[in-house]
Amino acid sequence: MNAIYYDGKLTYRTDLPEPQRAKGEALIKVTLRGICRTDLELTKGYMNFRGVPGHEFVGIVEDADDKTLIGGRVVGDINCGCGECPECRIDDEHHCQNRTVLGILGRDGAFAEKLTLPEKNLHTVPDFISDEEAVFIEPLSAAFRVAEQVKVINNDVLVLGDGKLGLLIAQSLAFLRADVVLCGRHPEKMELIQMANLTTKTADELLPNKKYSVVIEATGSKEGFLTAMERIKPRGKLVIKSTLAEQPYVDLNQIIVDEISIIGSRCGSFEQGIALLEQKGVKVKELIQKTYRLEKGLKAFEEAGKTGALKILLA
Repeated sequence: MNAIYYDGKLTYRTDLPEPQRAKGEALIKVTLRGICRTDLELTKGYMNFRGVPGHEFVGIVEDADDKTLIGGRVVGDINCGCGECPECRIDDEHHCQNRTVLGILGRDGAFAEKLTLPEKNLHTVPDFISDEEAVFIEPLSAAFRVAEQVKVINNDVLVLGDGKLGLLIAQSLAFLRADVVLCGRHPEKMELIQMANLTTKTADELLPNKKYSVVIEATGSKEGFLTAMERIKPRGKLVIKSTLAEQPYVDLNQIIVDEISIIGSRCGSFEQGIALLEQKGVKVKELIQKTYRLEKGLKAFEEAGKTGALKILLA
């Protein structure tokens, strides 16, 4: 089987065995994949990952215990719980201490011809959603997670970062009619998602002493976290979306004195991601920069790692 593989160095391999599905799992032929900032961080040592990366995908079910799934076009929740721990018993597999995570933790991912996932993790893709849109369902669901954790309506919201995730977060919150300011470095990227309730600015255009009730850090940089701390109001909510191999310095004194709430935000509900696409609430195709064949995956990673890159896909 062909795949992109990481074992301290990213390589393209043609000799990997096809994954064998366990009971209750489905075997999926991957048709399209997205390269995420997290994938880039894995190659810098994040999570000490070894194996096939990749967690944004759409594919066709080839085999499953539930035969009605076979032939269906699906995306999948990437968190696979043990099914036995206290978290799993309350349907919180995202925080199962024994979980595997597709292409991130203990489970080979989507940058291969095929993958396996538990059948209960799968979501059928409606016919009106194209593969190019469906591959965004995982990051779009993660973007919408912010609205599930923090009150954004009637609050002033600042999203830091005009990378793929920042662009999705800003759109999803603006669609909910929150007043959102998106701060990035690339006006040409932010112009792609102009919509009501969304204002775009570069850092130089932000008012010098303006602070916000809700700040969402999605820059993927240590500097972004420092900017977030500068821009958060006392008693504000700071939502951290970036995962980094190298951790930033945190001023605990400011957090205590200003009574700042820091909220980690990771994966979200796929139903919400699908609903946003169904309601035409966000623009995603506009964020696609280029699609490479899987065998050109190393070149694709190089392209995705460039400053200002939009979404790079692997077919």
